[in-house]
Amino acid sequence: QVQLVESGGGLVQPGGSLRLSCAASGSIFRINSMGWYRQAPGKQRELVASITSDEVTNYADSVKGRFTISRDNVKNTVFLQMNSLKFEDTAAYYCNADVLAYSGNYYKRSDYWGQGTQVTVSS
Repeated sequence: QVQLVESGGGLVQPGGSLRLSCAASGSIFRINSMGWYRQAPGKQRELVASITSDEVTNYADSVKGRFTISRDNVKNTVFLQMNSLKFEDTAAYYCNADVLAYSGNYYKRSDYWGQGTQVTVSS
């Protein structure tokens, strides 16, 4: 199986920065796209940013110019650098990965999620 472990959340003042990390481990053959989603209380989970294996990135309009997604394919890790944080960025942030994993004598492609890390922007 595959596990995703996030870190880097916390409390920050408006205008501040945080860097989230998500490390994938387990029976990984290849990781395709990786991404970050967030969910605020009472709202649906939404895509924040994604990055393909070829490092093509995609961002939600609300974070363009402030957030940067990157990945380390050797360490199977994805990062989210968040700058100029706003109150409305407060949410639980979840890592997602599209993984081709070993499964017995064959490969299986599945979507995996991390447990979430809380980001709170408050003065």
